[in-house]
Amino acid sequence: MEIKYHIPDFFRHFRLNLTLIEYMKKRPQYFYDGVKIGSVYGSFPNMLWNGGRFLHGPCDPRIIREIIVQLNKRGIPCRFTMTNPLIKYEHLSDPYCNAVLKAADNGLNEAIVFSPMLEDYIREHFPHMPITSSTCKQIEDFDELCGEMEKDYSLVVLDYNFNNNFEVLEKLPHKEKAELLINPCCNPACKRRGDHYRSIGRSQIECTEHMKKKTNTPYSPEPFACECMMRHLYQTTDSPLHISPELIYEKYVPMGFCNFKIEGRSVPDVNVLENYVYYMVKPEYKDIARLEMLLQLTKEIKYF
Repeated sequence: MEIKYHIPDFFRHFRLNLTLIEYMKKRPQYFYDGVKIGSVYGSFPNMLWNGGRFLHGPCDPRIIREIIVQLNKRGIPCRFTMTNPLIKYEHLSDPYCNAVLKAADNGLNEAIVFSPMLEDYIREHFPHMPITSSTCKQIEDFDELCGEMEKDYSLVVLDYNFNNNFEVLEKLPHKEKAELLINPCCNPACKRRGDHYRSIGRSQIECTEHMKKKTNTPYSPEPFACECMMRHLYQTTDSPLHISPELIYEKYVPMGFCNFKIEGRSVPDVNVLENYVYYMVKPEYKDIARLEMLLQLTKEIKYF
């Protein structure tokens, strides 16, 4: 059975992720059987439709094309986090977002959605792009979740509050379509989570408008204090939301779950790498795998 990990972020962690993908080919014996990269999710800077994590800054169109090409030629989809909860009708025509998705609409790359309006738009204008239902929807009702699993989604990312609720997980239909967020940094049942997503969405929209003015004044995102955002892996392993690698291979996979999401779009490469080693590498090879990938990252390498 294939065990698919969906990893962050094709822009911020591009070099790290290509290093991982190539290393898995070079040292397959170091990794758990069946493990593969299901996708790399994220966004390019200043995409108004982006949600979940704020991302801005310069981005050469040639870099956008090459990132898509480099991942796709290795058989890896880019999954676009088009989850801004504050999308309005007038935002649908954004030329930058449309151009990026047009370049990626080849049947391999995917979109993660929150807004029904944006979902309908993507389905109509980018018909070859599989659609994933976002965890940002915060679906915590079991019947509603079952209904979501029946819809035309390639995957449904579960609310992380279901992570270790085995009574619910056992009953869930279409387990092969469910994606579990296995290393959440958030607190359980966080009451501010929706507000945080909306704050990020507002900042992404405001940043886009700011960029259109072509001013030299830098844009600062809306402040939202959250102590959880920069936690490293071992500050989250005691959380009741955490899913350990042992449970993945000994419990979740035998139950029928095969899609697992690792978060880390806005944290340093070294923290993300530790998550990769923690989840994908066999215990006896963790130290050598970590060292060899870190050494690879110190080299001057041009991937394109």
